[in-house]
Amino acid sequence: MITLPVRSRRARKRRPDASLLPGHGHGRFWWYLVPGFAALFVIIIVPLCWNVYLSFTSYRGIKPPIWIGTENWVRLFNDATFWTSFRNSIAMIIAMVIVPTLLGLLLGATLFDVVGKKFGGKLASFLRATYYLPQILPTVVAAIVIGWVLRPGDGALNHVLKAVGLGGLASNWLGSPSTALVSIMVVLVWVQLGYPVVIFMAALGRVDPELYEAAELDGANWFQRFRAITINIIRPEIFVVLLTCTIAALKVFGPIYALTRGGPGTSTIVPSYYSYSQFFQSQQVGYGAAISTALTVVIIIVSILFIRVQERAERTEREG
Repeated sequence: MITLPVRSRRARKRRPDASLLPGHGHGRFWWYLVPGFAALFVIIIVPLCWNVYLSFTSYRGIKPPIWIGTENWVRLFNDATFWTSFRNSIAMIIAMVIVPTLLGLLLGATLFDVVGKKFGGKLASFLRATYYLPQILPTVVAAIVIGWVLRPGDGALNHVLKAVGLGGLASNWLGSPSTALVSIMVVLVWVQLGYPVVIFMAALGRVDPELYEAAELDGANWFQRFRAITINIIRPEIFVVLLTCTIAALKVFGPIYALTRGGPGTSTIVPSYYSYSQFFQSQQVGYGAAISTALTVVIIIVSILFIRVQERAERTEREG
């Protein structure tokens, strides 16, 4: 029997497993992705494909769907209510994207740069949590509270207006076509504001304080420092907030369903609620599928545009 030297046996024992070396054994890690891919396929891809198929059929949810080609889509492009719902989506974007982002930038910078430095981080954190509170409230609970506030007869808002001598401004806020959409927009600003505040305050934590000190020594005021330093550094977070809030605005459903059901008339109807009403109220499942498919296409296009703009901005910044 041949006996190996002690050194050779020790070296053999210390030899690493080939499966742990780079380039070996990577195939086994794909098994950890299988549950996620399976859930994606069952929960997202299959229903999406089925929905697209139904958009080309006449289906009432009971008998098998009947293929009718592009009839639902022709009807969709000639449907005044559908285009009204998308016009109302522009109002939702103003209320859930533009206004909260602008206010969130100012509030986040003020809480971080002014309140946090003068009164301490605890007060800034408390105010941040206060702004974010509407985000964690269930939609139905928030709708009930807002319904009490905006109730025409004994609502809190009308009571306050009467108490301060402005009773002539009292109105049926959610029941009048002239005020319903504006009232919904105000509610959505209140609900959405906390999200950008939290994101921007977290982003401000990575801004180098020396940049602010150097700008202050050069004579820059707070707004000039905010515009020249803060906006440029937290630009990636701004793009994230704009994209996520735009998607949320395009598919907003809960507040509309809980407060106005798209009314009065079609003054507050949005694509997601219009699709829901066709699905479950009118039992026009094929037409409702066409509406939801069109909304999905719009969201995908908007997402691609946002990503392209962000990539172009980052490329310009690197080259500059």
